[in-house]
Amino acid sequence: MFNIKKYKEINDFLKKSNNSAKIVAISKNHPLNSVLEAVKAGVYIFGENRVQEAKEKFQKLKLDNAKIELHLTGPLQSNKVKSAIQLFDVFHTLDREKIAREFSKYRELLVNKKIFLQVNTGKEKTKTGIFPEDTKDFLFFLRQEMKLSIIGLMCIPPIDDDPGYHFNKLKLLANENKIDELSIGMSDDYEKALQFNPTYIRLGTILFGKRS
Repeated sequence: MFNIKKYKEINDFLKKSNNSAKIVAISKNHPLNSVLEAVKAGVYIFGENRVQEAKEKFQKLKLDNAKIELHLTGPLQSNKVKSAIQLFDVFHTLDREKIAREFSKYRELLVNKKIFLQVNTGKEKTKTGIFPEDTKDFLFFLRQEMKLSIIGLMCIPPIDDDPGYHFNKLKLLANENKIDELSIGMSDDYEKALQFNPTYIRLGTILFGKRS
């Protein structure tokens, strides 16, 4: 069940504090009914982690409702890139060269799509993403060789670290590389993320409850 009250509370807080961050309602592993509840309440930005699950829930819904903006917030397999580009509007997790090369094959389909580079700020083996020190070179490769437009950086801080440290690191990397947009902050740390003026905060549990 979608927590409409909590969504409105966070949205109101953003407006009152003049914060331009947009909420991505992370609907992965939640049923279509919960998504429909959210849409009925005026929510149009959703995040999914898997292409197939997103297709089942959103393909028809997007045709019926042009306001819906679908974000891919999980890692992408190379064989799913083309179908993902046809379904999603924003990609938060471009994380390696192989995926970049696949994206570059479909540049004509990427017009009006947004792509964020995922940075592994904690250098965790369990997470994908470019290491901070490789960001500049990788962005050069994406822009100059792959001809991809990268509008932002994204990270997921290590669970036991101070998230503010990682958000600050990402913000500095963005500034160094003349990037304006950040995708940071989840249910447990979004308030801290808001101090760094993100474009998107990705909220799942706080809005949809624990995943089934």
